[in-house]
Amino acid sequence: MFPLHFDVGGRTVEVRVTTLLNAGYAGRSQEDVAAHVAELAELGVPAPTRTPCIYPVAPYLALQTDVVPVQHGRTSGEAEWALVITEDDVLLTVACDHTDRELEVHGVAWSKQAGPDVLGRKAWRLADVEDHLDELTLTAWAGEAKIQDGTLAELLTPRYWLDELEARGLAEPGTVLISGTIPMASGVDQFAETWQVDLTDPRSRDTITCRYQVAPMPEPLA
Repeated sequence: MFPLHFDVGGRTVEVRVTTLLNAGYAGRSQEDVAAHVAELAELGVPAPTRTPCIYPVAPYLALQTDVVPVQHGRTSGEAEWALVITEDDVLLTVACDHTDRELEVHGVAWSKQAGPDVLGRKAWRLADVEDHLDELTLTAWAGEAKIQDGTLAELLTPRYWLDELEARGLAEPGTVLISGTIPMASGVDQFAETWQVDLTDPRSRDTITCRYQVAPMPEPLA
């Protein structure tokens, strides 16, 4: 597996991902989550047996890349943050979970496995931003259209997930957890040629960005 490299305050930190987890239905208001589950069910997406969820996916799907190859035109990203456990610290960065929407109606876990989690190349120490996490913003663009815009106050906190990982024996160096996402704007075409997600700290005015192009693969010869 290729290691990830993060710029943390001018210092390069290398992480070899051993466990990759995608949180799902991870809104801080579980009443809103229940309403969202009902909406998805109307679209044919199977409802989870509990919320929030954790979907383990292959560690090699954690990428820092500028291009995401796709098999068809119905795939899209999601604005998220990522928790990265290193040998001696816990980092926070931006992430975009690229998901196969055709496969999602057959199984959310399957759809997560069909695309990568694209992470930023820069990260903050969690300890440096934890006292004002709810002020941090997540913003996503599908092509040139802003499709998501919110704050980390809408999602379960990194500390919540660290406690979950501790309880499950997964709070180990090399574990990466992707947060789950915030609501998408209605009427925006999510099936775009590019995706960009920004994680911004309004206090420091620092932004971590991941941006990539969606590249259709050749038709199969079968």
